[in-house]
Amino acid sequence: MATDIRETIHAVEAAAVMRLLPARPRLLALGEPTHGEDTLLDLRNELFRQLVEEEGYRTIAIESDCMMGLVVDEYVTSGTGTLDEVMERGISHGWGASAANRDLVRWMLAYNDGRPASERLRFAGFDGPLEITGAASPRQALIALHGYLSARVDADLLPCTAETLDRLLGPDDRWTNPAAMRDPAQSVGQSAEARELRLLADDLGALLDEQTPHLITATSRDDWDRARLYGRTATGLLRYHFWMADTSPSRMTRLVGLRDRMMADNLLAVVARGPALVHAHNGHLQRHKSTMRMGGLPLEWWSAGALVSTHLGEGYAFLATALGTIRHQGVDTPPPDTVEGLLYALPEDRYVVDAPRLATALDDTRPAPRVSPYFGYSPLDPAHLAENDGIVFVKDVSQS
Repeated sequence: MATDIRETIHAVEAAAVMRLLPARPRLLALGEPTHGEDTLLDLRNELFRQLVEEEGYRTIAIESDCMMGLVVDEYVTSGTGTLDEVMERGISHGWGASAANRDLVRWMLAYNDGRPASERLRFAGFDGPLEITGAASPRQALIALHGYLSARVDADLLPCTAETLDRLLGPDDRWTNPAAMRDPAQSVGQSAEARELRLLADDLGALLDEQTPHLITATSRDDWDRARLYGRTATGLLRYHFWMADTSPSRMTRLVGLRDRMMADNLLAVVARGPALVHAHNGHLQRHKSTMRMGGLPLEWWSAGALVSTHLGEGYAFLATALGTIRHQGVDTPPPDTVEGLLYALPEDRYVVDAPRLATALDDTRPAPRVSPYFGYSPLDPAHLAENDGIVFVKDVSQS
């Protein structure tokens, strides 16, 4: 058994990853089983450098606010702003404080220095402007989309004025009220103003599509891509707020599903401009259905990875990451009858595993699911090993 497993492992290098796949994927997804560990982000950074230098990848997308990500992209492509400002305003969830994320942004800026636009690296956040406690106001995205269109198309084609949008939006704290996540009655998502805004956002997005040839000529494809992001974000947020106001039993299932739908749409837009690496939680990138319990209720939904994989086929590849220990979080040596325990017994500190071959090697073993004492770590599900293209295994993670 140990011999069979050893035949499935390789060094964590871009070349080794590519040998596991039938072709270079348009989107290579690297998952993580927990957030906030710079050890995993350092590994991501090194893999991205190799993909850039050896495989022609030019974009990295991370699990961060897509609107905030525009700040980082502007910085790495043109040097606009300072690194401190960009890390604070360009990466959400507090992850701008990560030393590894800072290293990534610094390296991308240095790499782009002196290179033509076609060879520069790009950065994207692909999450919606969402937090577990609620969602952002659609104001920024809606006003930006309207502004882009109003400067470039005839006024009589626009469905509304900026003043109308401002009036319907009202104060932003109506939208960002954290009480709305637990109490639908606190949400404005199904108010008369919100319903009208959904129609206007749809009309603005349709006008953007209708005027594409003119808009790309008058500005640039990058500007048009950004306007498309504004449109996706505005409609996605308004849809999300609508379901925050819902009182049916499917409310939370719809909310988590809508978040991953927004993620998927952003990822498909990213790969339209070339091959990219995406890094996020395993649960957002896996091909099988995601599950969790929230408020005592079991939730099931299709992840962004499952949705994108359906569109891209072999153009999508997924590497799940698994860990042996996170001792500072109480995650100690995995039991030997789990997948993580079998991998932990090998001498190497980290490696990438051919997941389908590993599943075949373990077919008669039926490893037990690992149970983590730390809610923030999601163990591998042995029932879905073969649905991963690879597994990156890190034996021990020290405190960041």
